[in-house]
Amino acid sequence: MTKEQQKLLVPLDDYLKVGIHIGTKFRTKFMMPFIYKVRPDGLAVLNVQEVDNRIRLAANFLAQYDPNDIIIVCRRENGWKSLELFSKLTGIRSYAGRYTPGVLTNPKLSTFTEVKLVLVADPWPDKNMVFDAAKLGIPVIALCDTNNDARHIDLVVPCNNKGKKSLGLIFWILAREYTKIRKLGSESEVDKFFEEFISD
Repeated sequence: MTKEQQKLLVPLDDYLKVGIHIGTKFRTKFMMPFIYKVRPDGLAVLNVQEVDNRIRLAANFLAQYDPNDIIIVCRRENGWKSLELFSKLTGIRSYAGRYTPGVLTNPKLSTFTEVKLVLVADPWPDKNMVFDAAKLGIPVIALCDTNNDARHIDLVVPCNNKGKKSLGLIFWILAREYTKIRKLGSESEVDKFFEEFISD
């Protein structure tokens, strides 16, 4: 094992098994810096070291905020189960499903909420949240596949943001790192849920 691999947040095999590095056949200019190569079948492959670096950055960024100052949105059904587990372990609020425009911007809504940081699982289906946060100057972290537009995104986390296991692994790492940095519980507590996060 190389020094680079030893520095990863999880073993390289864990990343490869869930296909965290497998992108789409579409590649935007925003995501080109993160692409390692394009396979013969046309699928773009992300640089795993860069994926890992960005997950680490995202975890450190999240850890600067209290749980009630963050909101996470995931319209993609493949991420709902792992997002629910993430919320349970960290205390961070989440929206699984469609985020209604105005929740952050319209104080007249009964669901109105104030936050200091937003994370979206995919800036395309979760664009309402991205636009609302941008209007208010709230930083946005986004899990971005090779086909994503990164305008209005403050921190891009390149990854396969469509696969259930890939999303599960990312949310598990973020939960583990967040609880560890903020001393919200033992690492072993989050470790217990590893299989649940990445199961089908």
